[in-house]
Amino acid sequence: MANPLINFVASVCVQTAIYWGNPVSDKEGGLVFDTPVEIKVRWDGKTNLIRSNNGEEVVSKAEILVLQDIDMDGYLLLDSLVNLDSDNYDDPVACGAYKVLVYEQAPLFKSTNEFVRTVWL
Repeated sequence: MANPLINFVASVCVQTAIYWGNPVSDKEGGLVFDTPVEIKVRWDGKTNLIRSNNGEEVVSKAEILVLQDIDMDGYLLLDSLVNLDSDNYDDPVACGAYKVLVYEQAPLFKSTNEFVRTVWL
């Protein structure tokens, strides 16, 4: 039986975002990514002062609930793939996407394999 909290998170993740994941060094100081994909999210565009995973204080432009694991240094954009300019398809920065600053997953109460996943950009 599915956990009611997971069902709730899924029910509020109704917005579409584009996700550029699996960042790998291009050996020239940049990153290359897997082909961008659409994912369902709950995007809250509020600004927060947060502590990044490397310990420094940074300003987050959004807090997002996601239904899947997200890679650090990946990128997210609140939009749909059909709206991407094909010239910038593989360049999330040129598309206006935001870099993942913090990714957290917290296990649900009394669960070892179901998580609530939150991203700060």
